[in-house]
Amino acid sequence: MKQKFSKEWKSSVQPRKQRKYRYNAPLHIRHKFLSAHLASNLRERFKRRSLPLRKGDDVEVMRGSDKGLKGSVDRIDLKKAKVYIDSIKVKKVDGSEVHRPIDPSNLRIVDIKTDDKMRLKVLKRKENVSEKEMVKISKKKKEHEKKRESK
Repeated sequence: MKQKFSKEWKSSVQPRKQRKYRYNAPLHIRHKFLSAHLASNLRERFKRRSLPLRKGDDVEVMRGSDKGLKGSVDRIDLKKAKVYIDSIKVKKVDGSEVHRPIDPSNLRIVDIKTDDKMRLKVLKRKENVSEKEMVKISKKKKEHEKKRESK
């Protein structure tokens, strides 16, 4: 793995190669790394498990010392792959307060910001696909039940 980044890179068991993939990934791929799970009501509504975070989304911290706190996403740092929430701050030695960087894997999206047309388009696209998949899944279930009954 001599080159800095390869889009064709499949996977490796070696942590050093996984780290290198994440650190050298371009920003449009890093954006996908900044995804968080959806709350159960949003999961049912949008028929998906997770979404990339955007500024303005309301999130809840699931892990760490700030567990249980809620707030809205204030800033997203693609270079560091961290999220900054408006209600979670840390006091510095000089007395000033700064936002604490949080890993997106420790967050759950409680409410999404739907101002962006592209984001809505992505959500609707997934809904249409999932409806087609649901039909396929229900057909497979029926076939499986018929096979069980015939035995």
